[in-house]
Amino acid sequence: MMEPEIRSLVEISDSKPALRSHADIVLSRARWAASIFQRFDRDTTMHIAEAVARTAHQNAGKYAEWAVEETGFGVVEHKKLKNELTAMPLVDHYRDEDFVNPVIDEARKMVRIPRPAGVVLALTPSTNPIATVNFKVMMALMTRNAVVISPHPAARACCVDAVKAMADAAIEAGAPDGCIQVIEQPSIPLIEEFMASDKTSVILATGGTAMVRAAYSSSNPAIGVGPGNAPVYVDPSAEMQDAAQRIVDSKSFDNSILCTNESVLITLPEADKKLRQALKQAGAYLCDDEEVERLRRYLFHDRGFNVAAVGRDAVWIAQECGIRVPAKTKILVAPVTQLGIEERMTREKLCPVLAYHVAKNQTQALSQARAVLRFTGAGHSAAIHAGESQVVADYARSVEAYRVVVNAPCSQGAAGFQTHLAPTFTIGTGYFGRSSIGENIGPHHLIHWTRVAYNSDPSVSFGDYQAADFGFDGPLPHAPSDGVPGAGRAARPSRSRSSAADTGSGGGAGVGMDSRTREELRRLIAEEVRNVIKGGH
Repeated sequence: MMEPEIRSLVEISDSKPALRSHADIVLSRARWAASIFQRFDRDTTMHIAEAVARTAHQNAGKYAEWAVEETGFGVVEHKKLKNELTAMPLVDHYRDEDFVNPVIDEARKMVRIPRPAGVVLALTPSTNPIATVNFKVMMALMTRNAVVISPHPAARACCVDAVKAMADAAIEAGAPDGCIQVIEQPSIPLIEEFMASDKTSVILATGGTAMVRAAYSSSNPAIGVGPGNAPVYVDPSAEMQDAAQRIVDSKSFDNSILCTNESVLITLPEADKKLRQALKQAGAYLCDDEEVERLRRYLFHDRGFNVAAVGRDAVWIAQECGIRVPAKTKILVAPVTQLGIEERMTREKLCPVLAYHVAKNQTQALSQARAVLRFTGAGHSAAIHAGESQVVADYARSVEAYRVVVNAPCSQGAAGFQTHLAPTFTIGTGYFGRSSIGENIGPHHLIHWTRVAYNSDPSVSFGDYQAADFGFDGPLPHAPSDGVPGAGRAARPSRSRSSAADTGSGGGAGVGMDSRTREELRRLIAEEVRNVIKGGH
């Protein structure tokens, strides 16, 4: 996703050792929490995830309003919907998947044991701040990881408040203290310390190209995403009214702030007239040549895209350009005669402005859609509206994208909310987009699996693992408050092991410890202290 270049609202002039020390304190606390969280069984884990999801769902409207007010981007009711979709519906989507219990494969004499990443450093954008925060927190919780959120400075206040609310809900449900944290005063030097720390297990980066590249070059594992620039091809075999309505709905959703939105519409001469009329009926305004030039000059300058237009509505942008449009206009359609480097309107536009091009024939249309993605947005998303399966197959084979949305709004469809793709706010762009992952990012990307593999010789018997103890000791007390890294919240009274830890019905704040557990806890804490002193952090 293209992220507007906005200077940090917080200038931190601390020395490098001070910044490193600050990062180390937060990450040590997260690492402690992750080591405890990995002992939780699936019922308790899901209880915590559901409690946090309910809190996020209940606050969806509040933070939608806050985000729009703080950033100036998007539409409140649309952000509220996105905030809701990344709460309870996200948990429901993965409810039947098990990221906690070992998988025993007797036929292949193998046991697969899930291993959480540990500490996830989650970088979030200003364009979809709360939805991305919700999404990354929920992914971490469902896989028993600790997560540290680094909000974009332009959306700092709403994100910090939202993360704290979710952290409180998690702890109330029995999560280890420190499993959800937020960097309250983000700055580039500070985030660099977090990214470079050996206590960071994986970086989950959603934002501008520069930030994603920094994550990849941090020396830590990173999952990053590239910019979008989705072409949408409307074939003559498509139902024009349906196609136009879906495109307008998608391009106007949250004022086109999602990187999965349609950027360039390509069609053929035999569909041109009907499609233009259908677009107008759906709420689009078709610009003439002079108006397209005004849009071009306003949206693009020597430094790139004009960030003042990001997430603004079509009427507001038209007024800024001196274009008179009806008050109910949803998107601006800009017909262009060519595509590629020389036509700036075919770049990514995080606003409700859609380039429109008529190709000579289907072969050229498919080639041009491919060229749009190669220009920018490789590996991301593409859309097609067609009634013939062979046309869809030809298009999918031509474009270098890992999501091809068919007869659906691309903004929501590629993100998994109007298709059966995995719901996500982090889009993998794969090899085409110079990323290691090409699918929609989900919880399964935050765990790896240890495979216990027996000799395949039939004469060698496989062990009995049905009753094996895989270390699910249940919830332990919160991080200590005696000056050890990880301190900061008083421990709640313990509960007996017969409560939520056994049944999964309560997920209590803590349980009584036996001597073995106490010694293990002391060992973990002592190890963290030694590492801090030894590393000079």
